[in-house]
Amino acid sequence: MPGDKYNAVWVSHSSMSDFLKCPRAYFLKNVYKDPKTGHKISLMSPPLALGQSVHEVIESLSVLPTETRFQESLIAKFDTAWKKISGKRGGFSSPEQEHLYKQRGEAMLRTVMQNPGPLKNRAVKIQMELPHYWLSEADDIILCGKIDWLEYLPEQDAVHIIDFKTGKNEEDATSLQLPIYHLLVANCQKREAVKASYWYIGKSTSLTEKELPDLEESRQKVLQIAKQMKTVRKLEVFKCSQGGCFACKPLEAVLRGEAEFVGLNDYKQDVYILKQSLSENEGESEIL
Repeated sequence: MPGDKYNAVWVSHSSMSDFLKCPRAYFLKNVYKDPKTGHKISLMSPPLALGQSVHEVIESLSVLPTETRFQESLIAKFDTAWKKISGKRGGFSSPEQEHLYKQRGEAMLRTVMQNPGPLKNRAVKIQMELPHYWLSEADDIILCGKIDWLEYLPEQDAVHIIDFKTGKNEEDATSLQLPIYHLLVANCQKREAVKASYWYIGKSTSLTEKELPDLEESRQKVLQIAKQMKTVRKLEVFKCSQGGCFACKPLEAVLRGEAEFVGLNDYKQDVYILKQSLSENEGESEIL
């Protein structure tokens, strides 16, 4: 009998990262719903706004035929995407700050237009709005996530996993991102992944190739953490080991009414910005 996906625990790279940083932050970002609105909550910041807009533009290319991908200027597409997060909605404290971030985004997209690399080649699009599969049907756990780009390699009838980075920091070597993406590619479409790369488009015109993690080792590692997440959800014990840390403190401020509501995002989450801006963590912008 198939598992019930509506009652399963869904895990992703972002939710696992939240959990590993702080169970309380994981709860506030992934489980908690405002009793007044019934919506989950989300904090917006300038680095996240930048990453979101650049991602939207690049993602739009993958569904276009190769010969038409760059017929329309990416800067024009970026202007349209930027309107969604302009001003307070992007967490910008001033027009000057917003202008600087928008300039950074435009520079990244000019890099892509002038050095399209794999983006000029055929791409594979997984035919799911949100790629997912049963990581463990016995444990009622589903692994999900969106992969930025799958370049099609016709000589091998295989795919190349590509993840775009808009932040200044490089992805940590212990990150679960590639293990999770490799698992999703292996289980959500038929072609084998034979290559993986990051593209730090804010500082490089070329890709940084990474070693593909072993699938079985990745499955065991991800499942172990997912089981811990399921246990914590079942026991409803979401505690910060520090009694308040960099990951959960900003979200606690939302619950205390110390943040400003700026609207709903595409996921129907209530989006807030902090009234008193905290120091920016550029690593948070690496959402692509």
